[in-house]
Amino acid sequence: MAALTRFNARLARACMYACVAGLLVIVVIVACQVFGRYVMNDSPTWTENLALVLILYVTLIGAAVGVRDSGHIGMESLLALVPEGPRGYLEMVIHVLVAIFGAAMAYNGWILGAEVVSYKLPNIGLSEAVRYAPLVVSGALIVLFCIEHVIALARGEEVVPAWH
Repeated sequence: MAALTRFNARLARACMYACVAGLLVIVVIVACQVFGRYVMNDSPTWTENLALVLILYVTLIGAAVGVRDSGHIGMESLLALVPEGPRGYLEMVIHVLVAIFGAAMAYNGWILGAEVVSYKLPNIGLSEAVRYAPLVVSGALIVLFCIEHVIALARGEEVVPAWH
């Protein structure tokens, strides 16, 4: 369990650094678009599509890290209403359901991406599949992070967020 926790903590931290870098790139892209539109009166055509693709990566990968660090919108209010005894069981059920959701995200993202891999995004020339890749990555991360939570709950432990 300790090896999985260390691996997941490092992975979650790397994902968050990548998300922060992605946000910075989005800010630069939008600034280029605003400068081009209002100063040069000639907006670059690639900026909007690239920013939209990056937003998908930042939000979905960030959401997966939120699952690992329990920073997501969970069932905390429901758990607070449950007596101490069944609370751990209910928390485990919640993590299993979230893992099933993550697996469905990864699987369906893979299927959708495979269907559109030959199509190109306008103005940036990338495959349309790049829009579905973050679903696959995020879904796989969610499954991995939920496995860690279930193992920790079974052992009576708690997953320490990557930032501590």
